[in-house]
Amino acid sequence: MNRRRNLYAALFFLAPAIISVIVLRLWPALVAVHYSLLAPRATSYSFENYTYIFGDPVFRNSLWITLIYSIIVNPLQIAAALGLALLMNNRLPTTGFWRTLILLPVAIPQSVSAVIWAVAFRPDGLINAVLAPFGIGPQPFLTSPDQALACIILMVSWVGVGYWMTFLIAGLQDIPKSLYEAVTIDGANRWQRFRYVTLPQLRRPLTFVLVADTVANFLVFAPVQILTKGGPQGSTNLIMNEVYTRAFLQGDRGSASAATVVLVLLVLIVVLVQFRLMNDSGEQSR
Repeated sequence: MNRRRNLYAALFFLAPAIISVIVLRLWPALVAVHYSLLAPRATSYSFENYTYIFGDPVFRNSLWITLIYSIIVNPLQIAAALGLALLMNNRLPTTGFWRTLILLPVAIPQSVSAVIWAVAFRPDGLINAVLAPFGIGPQPFLTSPDQALACIILMVSWVGVGYWMTFLIAGLQDIPKSLYEAVTIDGANRWQRFRYVTLPQLRRPLTFVLVADTVANFLVFAPVQILTKGGPQGSTNLIMNEVYTRAFLQGDRGSASAATVVLVLLVLIVVLVQFRLMNDSGEQSR
């Protein structure tokens, strides 16, 4: 009787979370799969929508741009976040001030950050004003196919690095000081302490940050929509922006759903590969 009563109590408290997952996650996912397999003017399932999007050069370009973007932005953000975490974890003067300054962009909504950067990237904006004394002429930035994606990466990293830094600082503070004392007695230098103590002990927080950062960057939408709308010449047309264009501007529900399913599968594949690599590296370090 007590076990049944405890089960009912647990289900009562878990019910809001379970209902939210079903309504906000599972049901939309099933609907997306349903419409992705439902061909236009047809009542039976087929892969016509998938054939169509993979035959569309615009979608293939968005897939390619997304892969390039992810390959660049994920290591960049994690390396910067780890470097800042190591620096901010030291008891330096005004460390609290610098932590607050680095975390400040996290408190600003991405849409607001995008507007701020849009002003900074203007031909008469702050960044060109800073470059002018060094003899560098006005740069096109968001209007250049060669520079627009780098601008998106810079803006997204400005927001993301401080956020991921907090998780790594928490991981660093959980590492026992006795491990550092032991390897220092054995004559380990700073690099050896980092390689043989910090990195292995930080493997779980790093895995979480790597996976969460990857998912977040695959789902970037607001900065692209506000700054470039996928242009110029499709150079910043990430998959999320392409899904939005197909679903809400073109009214093509089937191909938008198929693109969404492709995006989810791509994220799952990348995340599984990352888990495998992190597990293999963890086993080798033991």
